[in-house]
Amino acid sequence: MAPRFPTVPVLLLLLRFGSKKSCYDMARGQQKIQSQQKNAKKQAEQKKKQGHDQKAAAKAALIYTCTVCRTQMPDPKTFKQHFESKHPKTPLPPELADHSHAWQN
Repeated sequence: MAPRFPTVPVLLLLLRFGSKKSCYDMARGQQKIQSQQKNAKKQAEQKKKQGHDQKAAAKAALIYTCTVCRTQMPDPKTFKQHFESKHPKTPLPPELADHSHAWQN
């Protein structure tokens, strides 16, 4: 009895994938791609629905701008501290002069 050799398609699959186990994974390849695309679409919809952008929120919080160096600050107290430390010879701007009584110790 002559030894049995694998058929040509099996040999091609073995050459391409290296083992018989991998050729079975090929059947799930299309399903895997579809699943990844579906998941990516779902993630994009979730992100769009969430709609929260940290950069935009942080930028919106910076409402005070130094008139000398154009640095932005979130609140008048920080603005005053910045102005006194970075620009000590420059007089306080009018928006800080209004709030100066609130932080005196």
